Amino acid sequence: MLIVTGTLFVPPTDLARFVAEMGALAAVTRKRSGNLSYDTAVLDAATGRLLVAERWRDEAALAAHLRADETEAFVSRWAPHLQGDVRVYDADNERTLPAG
Repeated sequence: MLIVTGTLFVPPTDLARFVAEMGALAAVTRKRSGNLSYDTAVLDAATGRLLVAERWRDEAALAAHLRADETEAFVSRWAPHLQGDVRVYDADNERTLPAG
């Protein structure tokens, strides 16, 4: 499994539009083969800070998502306006969270 996570910053004046467009992309992405979860959350609206959290079955599923028309169009529109640090992690030892 792959985990994609990190933070993004979008100009606060563009935040509402970004969140709406990200919601539309998420609805499509969650139906893609190999997607286990795909979420973003606004952490601080005043600074435009968002959390990105995705899980993918494997590298092929993530690569297909990144090549998809909707993803490429979204990235093309928003990349010039974004800053942040989002990374991909291999998760080879998945387990449930231990009870308190």
